[in-house]
Amino acid sequence: MKLFKFVAIIASSLFLINDVAAFQSAVIEPEFIQYVDQPNNKALQVSIVRYQPRNGSDRYVDLVGAVHVGDKQYYQDLNELFKSYDAVLYELVAPEDTYIPKGGIQNGEKSMISNIQLGMKDVLGLSFQMEEVDYTPKHFVHADFSPAEFQASMDAKGESFFSMFFKLWRASLSQQLTGQASSSDLDLIMALFSSDRENALKTLMAKELASSDGIMTALEGSEGSTIIAERNKKALKVLTREMKNEQQKSFAIFYGAAHLSDFHQRLVDDFDMVPVSTRWVDAWKLK
Repeated sequence: MKLFKFVAIIASSLFLINDVAAFQSAVIEPEFIQYVDQPNNKALQVSIVRYQPRNGSDRYVDLVGAVHVGDKQYYQDLNELFKSYDAVLYELVAPEDTYIPKGGIQNGEKSMISNIQLGMKDVLGLSFQMEEVDYTPKHFVHADFSPAEFQASMDAKGESFFSMFFKLWRASLSQQLTGQASSSDLDLIMALFSSDRENALKTLMAKELASSDGIMTALEGSEGSTIIAERNKKALKVLTREMKNEQQKSFAIFYGAAHLSDFHQRLVDDFDMVPVSTRWVDAWKLK
């Protein structure tokens, strides 16, 4: 399997604005990540999808899609957006009392995955989420596993990082054999020798990330995985707790775009909410 595609898969697994018409009464799952190539806008985009209760309540939950390396302007726009919510629930496998200072956690405390993302940032000329997003406001709420909870869930499911990466490799290989892969080895070689290698590589990876839905479905399987389903369940327990405060009306769930399809189904099934609008954000501007 191509190393470049494998890095794109890892990024998608961990992993203003134009209003569109409200969705019809039938609950149709919205899109959460896309690659657009238009005359005046070529970009990797993530969505902000708003959910409201069927009973007409004025409370709402926004699924705010995240990519973990992106344009600095993308993160600056998110920092402004987050000021408008009563509570912002965020992902980070870390102890409950972890404090994220402005500028992010120091290098010695970063995980292996964070270091991979930092490497991608440098190669693609992008910024790192943990360094750009301001997690210090009091309305930011940790809504993820602790390392001990994460490991316990993996043990209970008989999972390991090796087994997850094997599933990803197998799904990626299946895509290539069936002609569903969005890029080829030749595309990678051409990008590496491009006169604007940084933009060429960003474009290639943007296409990979936008077409990774099938691979993530394979990772989840019929029972759901720790990395997505179980962490999402934890986040929604936190949402339930926060919603008990009736003074709070607006909530954001700020998670990687790969998590949002599962969040969608749980908000519909367990919270009796429906998507009512979608906005798109340029995470990577491309030339």
